[in-house]
Amino acid sequence: MSGPDPTTLAAVERLQRLTELFALRRRQLAAEAGLTEAQWQALEGIASEHFLPSMFARTRACSAAAVSRTLRQLQEMGLVRASADAQDGRQRRYRLTAAGRRRLDRIREARRRALAVAWQDVPRADLARFVHFADPMIERLGALAMRAPG
Repeated sequence: MSGPDPTTLAAVERLQRLTELFALRRRQLAAEAGLTEAQWQALEGIASEHFLPSMFARTRACSAAAVSRTLRQLQEMGLVRASADAQDGRQRRYRLTAAGRRRLDRIREARRRALAVAWQDVPRADLARFVHFADPMIERLGALAMRAPG
């Protein structure tokens, strides 16, 4: 059995590089707003109004302790306020403060500008082909990842 053909290897290398650069830009955008990526993600989650720390931890594949630490940091920064849930006092409700909304707006605007610079000249047909290619690839890689141990 022979290995992958050179075109497949080149495609995987490009995908890996694109992924690395995407992650780098996310870290840079977060840092420009004085946040870590985890803090940015938590702010986005809290802004959704259906934020549950335990669910957030599961979807991010991180520990509840890590989420608690991030939420504490955001509270210390004055970006998030926690209160007891009205129906279940054991649960905490998290809300963005005015400063948290401004910080999130700032990072969203920086992201919008970065997207415009990176994607504005890409023909719509090329983007559509990319999406058409990426969707089934996401499915295949997701299925492969679910079957793999660990």
